[in-house]
Amino acid sequence: MPSTRFAPPTEAPGLATRRTAADILDGILHKRRTLDEQLEGATAHPGLKALADRDRALMRRLVATILRRLGTLGHLLSRLLDRGIPTDAPRAQSALLIGAAQILWMDVPDHAAVDLSVRLVQSDRRAAKYAGLVNAVLRRCAREGQALIEEVRSESLDVPPWLMARWSRHYGENTAKAIAAAINYEPALDLTVKADAAYWATRLHGEALPTGTVRTSLQGSVTMLPGFSDGQWWVQDAAAALPARLFGDISGRRIIDLCAAPGGKTAQLAQAGADVTAMDRSPNRVARLRENLGRLSLTVRSIVADAIEWQNDVGVDSFDGVLVDAPCSATGTIRRHPDVAWLKQESDIGALTALQQRLLKKAITLLKPGGTLIYCTCSLEPEEGEQVVAALLASEPGIRRVPVSGAEVAGLTDIVTPAGDLRTLPCHLPHDDPTLGGLDGFYAARLTKS
Repeated sequence: MPSTRFAPPTEAPGLATRRTAADILDGILHKRRTLDEQLEGATAHPGLKALADRDRALMRRLVATILRRLGTLGHLLSRLLDRGIPTDAPRAQSALLIGAAQILWMDVPDHAAVDLSVRLVQSDRRAAKYAGLVNAVLRRCAREGQALIEEVRSESLDVPPWLMARWSRHYGENTAKAIAAAINYEPALDLTVKADAAYWATRLHGEALPTGTVRTSLQGSVTMLPGFSDGQWWVQDAAAALPARLFGDISGRRIIDLCAAPGGKTAQLAQAGADVTAMDRSPNRVARLRENLGRLSLTVRSIVADAIEWQNDVGVDSFDGVLVDAPCSATGTIRRHPDVAWLKQESDIGALTALQQRLLKKAITLLKPGGTLIYCTCSLEPEEGEQVVAALLASEPGIRRVPVSGAEVAGLTDIVTPAGDLRTLPCHLPHDDPTLGGLDGFYAARLTKS
């Protein structure tokens, strides 16, 4: 006899993806949780497990697009809403942002973007009353949105005002606008290869940059790309790959990396033949470092410790080289981590600068006379770069700068400062296709101990 049970209603395709995107967006904008911690590891959003790889990639691209265009979206929605975005129902706000981003910048049919956003608010008790509003606003966005954006098109809209003011002050208004324009695009994937960059550029349908990094616009899971499983390369922005190279020939030399995880620079040092000690204070991050280096078949000595408090117990009196990739505001990584722009505050910089100074003082005690100290940060803020090094040189007469030459960075003289330090900007290395251009913002100085 046929069953009389009713099948449970099936959820609209794509709704789970948008719901997860809304949760993660809420985590960033209202709970100050980073995008990475909501995507990976023990703290990852539980809904990710139920999403196919394709849907997971769409979800991440959707959240990243909203964060890159948050200022423009806010302005646009304020024009389309008589009373502003509802503040008593976060899911309504998320639904509007998700729908508008799909309509304006993503390859999603307008009717699907509107329908899924309406379903998103209908499924939330507090937001359900705004279903009609969301429907009307997004339909109007589909008709008028592009024209409204053209009226107010500005590179500075999508950068927090405090950051834009700082960049204008430090780099000039034109460069600040160029930085803001560069971080509006999802960047291509950068890979540091063990050998034969030209071969891997061809194999991965990308190009070899002058610095040796392979840049590819291939989409999908990194783990499925050729060369991943047998450890032929690792993911690392082209700018992040430069500081470790400033040591020069380090084969057989003892190098300590004081803030090593997740291990990109550590891998460079080990691949270059150094005897590497890698340290990080986070057990989880060190576990990830060990996992990464295991895949690459590279061996280092890894330690879980706070670098400032660490008592040298590895049987080495001093090191030939010390790498300090210091914790910082990470404003140079916004093109790859757009949540940084909305999670950091100007007040964070002072505390981070004090930590950077303490790390440098510790590094000096570990460095042998004549040894090389590389200090770097992925920040665009001079307080965390040029000014930290200037203060160190003024207070430590036994430390001097060893200037970097253009020849050491593939002839890219525009990324070398007049003082001889490295300073990359997101607008450097331009390309006809904006997604294939740019660098993370990095600062690096090479110092030696007399």
